[in-house]
Amino acid sequence: MLLLPVTNIQSQNIILPNAYAHNDYWHKRPLLDALDNGFTYVEADVYLTNGKLIVTHILPYFKNKKTLEELYLKPLLQYVTDNAKSDNPVNCPLTLMIDIKTDGDKTYKVLNVLLQKYRSILSEYQNGEITMRNVSVVITGHRPYNMFTGEADRLAFLDEDLKQAGNDSSTNIYQVASCKYSSMVKWKGKGKISEKDVQRLEYFVLQAHKSGRKVRLWGSPDKTKVWSELLRCNVDLINTDKINTLRSFLTNEIPVVAKRL
Repeated sequence: MLLLPVTNIQSQNIILPNAYAHNDYWHKRPLLDALDNGFTYVEADVYLTNGKLIVTHILPYFKNKKTLEELYLKPLLQYVTDNAKSDNPVNCPLTLMIDIKTDGDKTYKVLNVLLQKYRSILSEYQNGEITMRNVSVVITGHRPYNMFTGEADRLAFLDEDLKQAGNDSSTNIYQVASCKYSSMVKWKGKGKISEKDVQRLEYFVLQAHKSGRKVRLWGSPDKTKVWSELLRCNVDLINTDKINTLRSFLTNEIPVVAKRL
């Protein structure tokens, strides 16, 4: 099973490699609530509007101050800087998932310029080599695939369609493979999951893992019974809006989640 050990950061903090904060910006303290709870993946919906990258779920409900830079990139730079200066620095790579809601190519052009300001902390692909740093940016939603294939130098990666995992042999483009839970699994957490669901999920997870992708199912029921089954099927990332509930589950119940035989 691809579960990593739960490791102490500080007396009250932990690292949760399987924890994915979906719609992270909905929380009172975007990014910081997730970091404080040990989450290693956070997601933000991004719209390109008036030349700015706005973080919001649905337009036009946004405020210009809620930009990707202000809510995520600046705080991440500060977080990494503070961690490096601490007496007990934590080796905890983070992934920022950016769900592009507007035109992929146009949005990525603006995003790419912004990312250059934070190159020092970002994982990068350059001239055939990948260098991993404190933060990896992965683009989902409207993905600019064609632009990526022509770049020799970039500071972001893509989220692959899990149902297509293994079809594209590109090792420098994808880090994560995702799909909607209901398109993969019909079980909603009542009764016992069917063997058909298990076999289908395990097959696609295996294909993704062979290609080096982490697996996520978005839109999965926020139920501990479902989370347990996902972990048993080797799904890497548990997608949730309920940060505290998932933290409690992962810290208290992971030891009893055994891999399927």
